[in-house]
Amino acid sequence: MDSKHMLTRRSIEGLIAAGRKIVIAEGRVLQLDSWLDKHPGGRLAVLHMVGRDATDEINVYHSSTALKLMNKYRIGRIDGKWVNFTPPIRGGIYREDTEEVESSLDESDDTSAGWSSSLDSWNSSTTSLNSIYNAEVCKPPSIHSHTTKGPQRFSSSIEALDQGAEYRSNSSIAQMVECNHLAEDSSHFVPTSAQGYILSAEQEEIDNDIRDNPSLDADTQRIITVKYQQLHQRVKDERFYDCRYFEYGKEVLRYTVLFTLFISCLRAEWYLTSAAFLGLFWHQIMFTAHDAGHRGITHNFVADTLIGIFIADFCCGLSIGWWKSSHNVHHLITNHPEHDPDIQNVPLFATSPSFFRSVHSSYYNFTYHWDAFANIAIKYQRYNYYPVMCIARFNLYLLSWLHLLSSRSTNIGSAAWTRPVEIAGMLCYWFLFGYCLLWLSIPTWTLRVAFVLVSHIITMPLHVQITLSHWAMPTADLGDAESFPQRQLRTTMDVECPAWLDFIHGGLQFQAVHHLFPRVPRHNLRRLQVLVKEFCKDTGIEYKIFGFVEGNKQVLGRLGEISKQVEILVKCQAYMAETGESGLH
Repeated sequence: MDSKHMLTRRSIEGLIAAGRKIVIAEGRVLQLDSWLDKHPGGRLAVLHMVGRDATDEINVYHSSTALKLMNKYRIGRIDGKWVNFTPPIRGGIYREDTEEVESSLDESDDTSAGWSSSLDSWNSSTTSLNSIYNAEVCKPPSIHSHTTKGPQRFSSSIEALDQGAEYRSNSSIAQMVECNHLAEDSSHFVPTSAQGYILSAEQEEIDNDIRDNPSLDADTQRIITVKYQQLHQRVKDERFYDCRYFEYGKEVLRYTVLFTLFISCLRAEWYLTSAAFLGLFWHQIMFTAHDAGHRGITHNFVADTLIGIFIADFCCGLSIGWWKSSHNVHHLITNHPEHDPDIQNVPLFATSPSFFRSVHSSYYNFTYHWDAFANIAIKYQRYNYYPVMCIARFNLYLLSWLHLLSSRSTNIGSAAWTRPVEIAGMLCYWFLFGYCLLWLSIPTWTLRVAFVLVSHIITMPLHVQITLSHWAMPTADLGDAESFPQRQLRTTMDVECPAWLDFIHGGLQFQAVHHLFPRVPRHNLRRLQVLVKEFCKDTGIEYKIFGFVEGNKQVLGRLGEISKQVEILVKCQAYMAETGESGLH
């Protein structure tokens, strides 16, 4: 297929229906089938972009060298502005063409047949929830008409947009067929369906987000996108991507001091003090692993990956490959209950009412069933938050090994070497920590257990910091019309702190800035924050920032809010059991 060939929307839909991995970038149609298993960022990062204009995501996540390589996957161009399809992995439904107008190219070129189409190029292929329901059942969560703030005010009905920006969700919602009648005061409502209450809670989140953010109409989102691209060009022109290695020199000095104190106290047989310094060492050095995982140090894949493996796998016993696999998806589809693994913590925690309907994780390929235990555990989640954060590191050990021992960690191409090197690093960690340190250096089982607990509990602030920027933020999916920068800023908050405390937060206090420009080195994020604030003011997107204490209150408040919704859900289920209505599960 000629790389300059103009492809219609309908023919691209046919390609995706045939299983091709088609992504739009800067007007180019990229077919990434052969790249899927070679992509260092994982398959899912590509699959979540299928059918979408991923220009912004591709440009901010890749180096100039990687961007040039993408031309080899170009199979054509589009004419005019692209309107996003819903990726198949998110439930998009595509129509196949019956008339083939081009023969397939050789398998090694990984291109596919094209189709002609006389249908309107603006037609959407995906089925919205509204089309599943009939007029006699309750309406599902939907994006409806609003006039909202932004660079310009546009009064529009999203449902009427032929961009296909209807709200889409897990197919299990299609089975919800009963309405519930809620009074305005939820403490006095008489529910008739648990599923109806879940739909009501989800719809309320959607309505709030539409009310509080710029309009989702095409013109407004296009303005935001253009301004974001201009900001990105300024970031490059003003050399925000340049790493200040002197700052990392200071970081290494800090790590060395902490590690030296750990060894010195261990030799002096001050075991618990030694454990505390080891925990602080882990806490601090993992910030640099985060930078390396985003290729924000050298911007070279091999160099940054080796730095990440040394720190995460060898020094800390955590798989940088697992982290990159989940974290890349988290960045692309932030705070989506069905797709973002960073918020999938049922039955211990739930940050969205969507979890009440047993969502299926596209990342883990696992269904988080909502059951009686979840009803109990989530009721007390705001009280369990800090205790669980104290032992969260143990869960990361498990997730790291599960990843490395699964097929998901198997890479081909330029990243094929990473898995064996990671396994070697992890084995070295457990030999040094488990055998040389715990078994040989600490004399009693009581001290060994105490050492493990103290060293791991000390890292608790890191886990709080990681969750702080997202767990209190919205989880509603506003559809495919929402631009990349608006979604990132809508679902992320920053933490305010003085510059002299930056080393404690390790750059994670600038998560909103980081989500817009993930490869910018963290020592440049404070300066970049000024430009992001200007961008938010210009576009009308709220820039959310709280102090550390207030941010914790926001998270606890969100957890408490979900707990109250669970109490209502339990009442709803009890009502259904008493009245004998169907649908109780």
